[in-house]
Amino acid sequence: MRLLDAVVQGCLLGGQYALFAAGLSLVFGVLKVVNLAHGDLGILAAFAAIGLAAGAGLPLALAVGVVLVGMLAVGAALHAGLLARTTGALPQISMIATFGLSVVIGNTLQEVFSADPRALDLGSFGTAGVTVGGISVGLLPAAVLAVAVAALTGLHLVLTRTAFGRRVRATADDPATAALVGVDARRTYLVVTALAVGLAGLAGIAYAASSLVTPLAGPSRLIFAFEAVVIGGLGSLWGTLVGAVVLGVAQSVGSVVDPSSGVLAGHLVFLAVLATRPAGLLARTRVRA
Repeated sequence: MRLLDAVVQGCLLGGQYALFAAGLSLVFGVLKVVNLAHGDLGILAAFAAIGLAAGAGLPLALAVGVVLVGMLAVGAALHAGLLARTTGALPQISMIATFGLSVVIGNTLQEVFSADPRALDLGSFGTAGVTVGGISVGLLPAAVLAVAVAALTGLHLVLTRTAFGRRVRATADDPATAALVGVDARRTYLVVTALAVGLAGLAGIAYAASSLVTPLAGPSRLIFAFEAVVIGGLGSLWGTLVGAVVLGVAQSVGSVVDPSSGVLAGHLVFLAVLATRPAGLLARTRVRA
């Protein structure tokens, strides 16, 4: 029963990782850019929501809505001001640029909010749960998993069922050929980056609602998101969900074996997948949902 409980809790934890990983996977799949500031952008959204809700006194729903819209704008600005200048260049250039952005965001948040851990207060919902067959399921982690599945499903439908999605896939496959038929690659990249940063913001808010966050927590979120993307398969949205759940289960089960080795167990699973299936469990040769 204890092992089964660990598996269930790991699946719920995977929902949080999937939210962080979705945007990272999208940007890499389309722009071929590894955004090293992705985790810090999520933490930025978390502290913005905490500041608006606790500091400015806005209703929680309004604060979250304002932050998510703001993160879409941040994503558009990120592409226009930084990624557009590095897309198509050596991949190291964009990695160095986004690493610098990561450092700036983390240290700025620490200057503004101090190093004290904070959380987004959801009241009784944050600690509520139900017991199913002797296994306790928290309502908040279950809601985060549901949001992650809904977000990935929505992204899948957008990419496969809409004209915008066809433009995205065409641009990801061959931007030069897509331009010949009238696809504006720069505009497509800008919208994709805005969506990815919006997803990072949603993930950061979910993280702040689930646990204490610190201004320098971004790199750890990035590592877990990156591992989820690699385990699932680069460029595969459903692979991202599978990879996130596998990582969450590995960490949860590892914590049962040794309370101090949960994160290490996740890293070991990541290395095992990388060694045996370098392309990931559900790898795609092209960007697909």
